[in-house]
Amino acid sequence: MDSGMIGKIEKAKRYAAERERIHVESLVVTFDGTNNGHQVRLEDGNWDCNCDFFRTRGRCSHTMALEIILEGMLPAQALA
Repeated sequence: MDSGMIGKIEKAKRYAAERERIHVESLVVTFDGTNNGHQVRLEDGNWDCNCDFFRTRGRCSHTMALEIILEGMLPAQALA
């Protein structure tokens, strides 16, 4: 492995440890659900999920799980 790549790997590890440097602006994720898959989107700070619960409540286990996983990296608008 060349020294340039070694430096990039170290920088990547540093970025991963400094989560406050990461700001998620848009995202598309697929959850493998127990019964079927669900697609979740974050666009312009707004969540959308194709599950029935989200359609009636505006939040669901899928969006809440992503809020937990992406803690500190989401725009304030995406946090309910």
